[in-house]
Amino acid sequence: MRDVAVVGIGMTRFGKFMAKSIKDLVRESVQGALADATIGPGDIQAAYVGNAAAGLMTGQEMIRGQVTLSPLGIEGIPIVNVENACASSSSAFHLAWLGVASGLYDCVLAVGFEKLYHDDKAKSFQALSAAIDVEAGSTFLKDFAAKKGLDMDILQQGSGMRRSIFMDMYSYYARPYMERYGLTQEHFARISVKNHKHGAHNPHAQYQKEVTLEEVLNSGDIVFPLTRMMCAPIGDGAAACVLCSREKAARYTTKPVWVAASVMASGRLSAEEDAVTGDLAPKAYERAGVDPRDIDVVEVHDATSPSEIIGLIQLGLCRPEDAAAWIDDGSFEVGGRMPTNTSGGLECKGHPVGATGIGQIYEIVEQLQGRAGRRQVEAPRVGMTHNGGGILGVDAASMTLHVFKR
Repeated sequence: MRDVAVVGIGMTRFGKFMAKSIKDLVRESVQGALADATIGPGDIQAAYVGNAAAGLMTGQEMIRGQVTLSPLGIEGIPIVNVENACASSSSAFHLAWLGVASGLYDCVLAVGFEKLYHDDKAKSFQALSAAIDVEAGSTFLKDFAAKKGLDMDILQQGSGMRRSIFMDMYSYYARPYMERYGLTQEHFARISVKNHKHGAHNPHAQYQKEVTLEEVLNSGDIVFPLTRMMCAPIGDGAAACVLCSREKAARYTTKPVWVAASVMASGRLSAEEDAVTGDLAPKAYERAGVDPRDIDVVEVHDATSPSEIIGLIQLGLCRPEDAAAWIDDGSFEVGGRMPTNTSGGLECKGHPVGATGIGQIYEIVEQLQGRAGRRQVEAPRVGMTHNGGGILGVDAASMTLHVFKR
C-alpha cells in the first residue's frame, strides 16, 4: 500500500443553520479544503461523501454526493455515497484513503455533511432512532435486559421522542464503569467542563463558552447519570479533506499529515457490551507502528461525557483504575498527559452525525500542523480519531479508527 497524506482540510462551524441547505454546507467545507490544499476542483479524481440522515430530514436520497458536489464543478468522476450512521464520514475517509493507498487514484476528496435541525425536534430524534434495527432492536434490548437481570429496561420512558435513544444506551454503558471503577456523575460533569474549556477556543464549535461544574450538574436531567450539558447537541455542519499520494502531496504542501492507519469494523449482535473499539484498537496501533503511549492527542466519540472516558479505556489510552484520578488531575486537558477532544468534542463542538468523523480528522490535522491556536497541544507527532455509529444489539454497529503522523 502507498503512503497517503492529508494535504487540505475545510470545515463549517457546527450549529443550528435553518437557512442553510446541504449544498451550502458542503460548498463551504469543500472550498475550504481545496483552498487549503491549493488545488482546484479539476484535480480531484474521485470523491467519497458521507451522510447519515439527509433522506429522512430533507428528502434528498440516493445521489447526495452528486447533488452537493456538482455545483462546485466536481462532476464526471466517481462519486461514492457512504451511509454508516455517526461513522458515515470517517467511513468515507477510509474509502478515500483506500483509493489512494491502493494506487487507483492520486488525489481524492472526502466529505461529510448533515442537517439535523428541524422545527419539530421529534423528527430529529426519530431520524437518529433509525440507527438501530428498526424491526427488532427495541425487543432485543428488552429481552437482553431481562436476560442480564437488569433492574430497568435499557430504553427508558421517553426514549426516541423526548431524547435520542442513544442517551439511554450511554446511560446503560456508564453504569458498570461507575460500579467497578468509582466513576461518579461529578467525574462525567468534569469531562464536560473540560470540553467546553477547549471548545471556547474553537471557532468551529457549536458552543464557545466555558461552563462551571455546577452549571453542568444543574443543566437538566436527561437520563441518569446524564445531564443536558453532558450530551452532544443536535447540529448541522460539514467537513472535508483532500488526500494525496506521496508524490502528489509534495506538490501541494510542505506540512503533510500522513495517514498511518485507517481501520474499520462492525459490531456483533452477540456482544455482551460495547466491544468493537477494544477489538479494533490493537489493529490500528499495529498498522501504524505505534504503541498507545505514543498517542499525543486524540479525538474520541463523546456523544456523552461518559462515552469519552469509556472510549479512552477501550482504546488502551487510560487504565480503568486510573480514570477517576486522571479526570480529577486534568490529564485530559491541553497540557495534560493525554489531551483529549481538544476541539471541544461532540458535546461542545457539536454532532452533525454525517460530518462528525471528518470533523474529528480536521482537528487532528490542525493539531499536528500546529494551527490550533489557544487549544494547541505542545509539539504533537501522533494523533488519533475514534468514531463509532449505530447500535447492533448492545455493540456499536460501526467503528472507524485513524492514526495520523506528521
